[in-house]
Amino acid sequence: MNKPGTRAYATLGAAILVASLVGCGSDDNKSSNKSIPQLSAATAQTLTASCDGLSGVLTFENTTIDSVSTVAAGDLTLGGHDIAEHCLVTGSMYPRTSEVDGKDYAIGFQLRLPKDWNGRFYYQANGGLDGSVVTAQGALGGGPVTGALAKGFAVISSDAGHSPGIPTFGYDPQARLDYGYQAVAKLTPMAKSIIEQVYGKAPDRSYFGGCSNGGRHTMVAATRYADMYDGFLVGAPGYRLPKAAVASIAGAQLYASVDDTEASNLNAAFTAEERTLVSEQILAQCDSLDGLEDGMVQDHKACQEAFDLDTDVPTCESGRDGTCLTEQQKEVIAQIFAGPQTSTGETIYSSFPFDTGINSSGVMFWETYAPLNLDSGAVAMIFNAPPVDLADFNIANFNGSDFALTSDLDELAANTETTTELYTESAMSFMAPPSPEDMSTLKNRGAKIMVYHGVSDAIFSIDDTEAWLTSLEATTGDAEEFARLYPVPGMGHCSGGPATDQFDMLSPLVAWVEQGEAPQEIIATARGTGNVGGENSEIPEDWAADRTRPLCPFPQVARYNGSGDVDSADSFTCAE
Repeated sequence: MNKPGTRAYATLGAAILVASLVGCGSDDNKSSNKSIPQLSAATAQTLTASCDGLSGVLTFENTTIDSVSTVAAGDLTLGGHDIAEHCLVTGSMYPRTSEVDGKDYAIGFQLRLPKDWNGRFYYQANGGLDGSVVTAQGALGGGPVTGALAKGFAVISSDAGHSPGIPTFGYDPQARLDYGYQAVAKLTPMAKSIIEQVYGKAPDRSYFGGCSNGGRHTMVAATRYADMYDGFLVGAPGYRLPKAAVASIAGAQLYASVDDTEASNLNAAFTAEERTLVSEQILAQCDSLDGLEDGMVQDHKACQEAFDLDTDVPTCESGRDGTCLTEQQKEVIAQIFAGPQTSTGETIYSSFPFDTGINSSGVMFWETYAPLNLDSGAVAMIFNAPPVDLADFNIANFNGSDFALTSDLDELAANTETTTELYTESAMSFMAPPSPEDMSTLKNRGAKIMVYHGVSDAIFSIDDTEAWLTSLEATTGDAEEFARLYPVPGMGHCSGGPATDQFDMLSPLVAWVEQGEAPQEIIATARGTGNVGGENSEIPEDWAADRTRPLCPFPQVARYNGSGDVDSADSFTCAE
């Protein structure tokens, strides 16, 4: 059996080399980094007017302001800290009744405006299917101890044009487009206008951020709306979400093919005990690659060469007992991590690296629960043109398990690219950035983008994000002048896993955008016992509760200096 992932990484490495060589030459399509302007810093302002006095005053076209109220200091907290006094504006935009499903739609939002404003605006892009207006705090990191609102930003949150967050909104063509990208185009000028009406000036600098689907929103904004925002903070970017959702369903079909596996319990195909066995073998082969055996694999690329699922994990000679994997299991797992394919051999989405978080609860959730209960509905109703037939558009009539496990993968993959007379944009058109490798508008106006991604993420792959960065260098050029990618070893989807997943990337992004200080390492902390941002139960017992590590800009990795506290980031240096 070939080493799963080896070919993908060899190809990626060659692409990086070629891209680097191309970046060193002359290319009329790529501007020199000398042309990149430096944006000025935002200036703070204090709001002296009463929040209640703004009621009935704030206006914008196609917008209804429902309420303006005062939120006293301490009424809202984050990471054990009180949020300062601010105004809360709630409302909606573009109300309508669908001619397709007869349901009422609008873009609901809340905008929080600090009394002590730092002159900046933050668009909080939310995850999943959106569908609810979650608290606009702009929380940062796996266990947030701060956020954009706490830092003095004005922050908006929205439902992206539908409520509730279930996939039946996919029957309405406009709701699809609002969810994909158009709600941002409608909300942004409204929010900036309200800010100007309240403070007497528009935001000096505007930022956009989110994780998962929020990361997708941010990648889309970095291409479609680069003229509206100055900094983009992208977490676990599902920027090819329709493809990833189909690949997730393909993985579920593969797991269902393992002997003695029922649709009601896909975890039986690769149990928690068996996953722990694999995680331990990954550590055995890869833990020391960064110079220290500490329960973390910093050099995940080298690990794909060092670890071999076939030879490093015992093969069962009789029954399964948690100390081995069967040949059938190994074949299935290898296919999933190499990237499920169509019948013609085309990879549906991306390969995934083997990493220590393979046995975490989040990984198991995304591999075995999500395809049947989340991805199935999204693929059937939102990422299909036309969507599946559903009596009365009632999701109660939909069996996600049957759809996921019996659908033709070739058809599902192809339908992410199809259109009809009613559904005039394909899923990949309204969900994905038009050309993610071309961020010349962002670059040439002096904006910046920072990306973080868990190496153990089981739904959106770090391999795909690394490939994006390679294509960005090849197409736009001078990528290091405006883009940074930070892999987070051991971390699952947005947070969790055996990882140091608590960090603040917004502060260095602001410093880069407004001061020209290019970010290097970002210090991340484990969320052990007593962590104010919330404890991570998957932190190994032999780690210090507050272990720190540097997150390094790709392709650098954190390497042990040879001496020093094994739980301190000071003992590590980012290097290739």
